[in-house]
Amino acid sequence: MTAAEPKELECIIIGGGPAGLSAALVLGRCRRWVLVCDDGRYRNRRSRAVHCFLGHDGIDPAELLKRSREQLQRYETVSFTGQTARSIGRYKKDFTVEFKSSSTVLAPTVLIASGVVDELPPIEGVEELFGRGVHVCPYCDGWEHRDAPLAVYGRGEKGASFARLLRQWTQDVVLCTDGEEVSSEISIILEAQGISILEKPIERLEGKNAGLENIRFKDGTAIPRRALFLTTGEHPRSPLLEGLGCTYDDKGGLACDPDGRTNIPGVFVAGDVSRDVQLAIIAGAEGARAALAINKYLLHASS
Repeated sequence: MTAAEPKELECIIIGGGPAGLSAALVLGRCRRWVLVCDDGRYRNRRSRAVHCFLGHDGIDPAELLKRSREQLQRYETVSFTGQTARSIGRYKKDFTVEFKSSSTVLAPTVLIASGVVDELPPIEGVEELFGRGVHVCPYCDGWEHRDAPLAVYGRGEKGASFARLLRQWTQDVVLCTDGEEVSSEISIILEAQGISILEKPIERLEGKNAGLENIRFKDGTAIPRRALFLTTGEHPRSPLLEGLGCTYDDKGGLACDPDGRTNIPGVFVAGDVSRDVQLAIIAGAEGARAALAINKYLLHASS
């Protein structure tokens, strides 16, 4: 059989970001028949650039995806659909993926690479400025705001730790707790490092296309800030695996081994949905590593 001959699917990839496309590339080069389900929902869709990606630092996220998909066109065993997966089930030895259109596809392996959704606080201006003046990752966006007045939206030890981390990029950091009191122990630690604390409730964020300009509080006062970094957390974009019995770790990510294997044989995960370190280049590496594990799994399953 040649790779050009039609064949049943061997892997269904849910998600067309760096993790999913990287896995598709490796599996395509292994001559595996793959379907990538990409409905166009990306975590970084509002970001201006991808950073910490060797060879592509500063590239527009849409351009990176465009180039990646173009490079996959030569692999005739890799196909795409823009449909949104609605459910994942089992049929004999295969997994079934049902789309919102009610159509269904089957394959012996599934890779979940659909990423996560950032949980934004209900503050006016956050949604509009997200990706421009509101961020979640200092490794991705901290350098662009180096030496600028910055703020952290957070509470408790998590907010305090983030504020201390942000001091690597600037000496002017304010921790905004949006109405929650900070313990005396945390206050002493932060004040010793020159980090200011504002416990006042936030009214709104003010800014333009260029980014954040001010954080305005409900008492009418405001502070000028170039950017606000959030510590409000995230959740997996796709709950598809819950019905299969996949387990989650303490941080809410899908539990898996270093190769992306879950507790369900044949089900793999890669990218932000499975890890605490969430960089595009790491997501791509995890997708490649999961693809190698999937190829080995398929080899053993056929023997």
